[in-house]
Amino acid sequence: MKIMSVDYGDTRTGVAFCDVREVLAGAYCTIEEQYRPKLVDKLVEIAKKEKAEMIVIGLPRNMDGSYGFRAEECRALGDALSEKVDIPIDFEDERLTTVIAHDILSYNNVRGKKRKNTVDSVSAVVILQSYIDKRR
Repeated sequence: MKIMSVDYGDTRTGVAFCDVREVLAGAYCTIEEQYRPKLVDKLVEIAKKEKAEMIVIGLPRNMDGSYGFRAEECRALGDALSEKVDIPIDFEDERLTTVIAHDILSYNNVRGKKRKNTVDSVSAVVILQSYIDKRR
């Protein structure tokens, strides 16, 4: 199943996809959009273009397992998407995904503006890889 993942942020939102066999997740793009209705339209367009069969949204949680302050925003994004697409939408714990993404980028010597432009899509990859690993 081709799954799309979303790392929803205030300014930038990362998008990633996995292959149809659900083995490997890869970065797709970073969307710079703060207005949620426009962001939803862009995500729907990507999902349709890439023939996504499911969307997974990173759900912020605190280290103690409670939901973070952005959890309601992420759920609202999921609700808005579900009104425009007829595919399942699920959520995945995104604890430490940005830290992991920064570590990956540091390891690959990605710095400065290029890091800023890719960290969100790499975070979406980490979210999706965790999700598909759990499905196995």
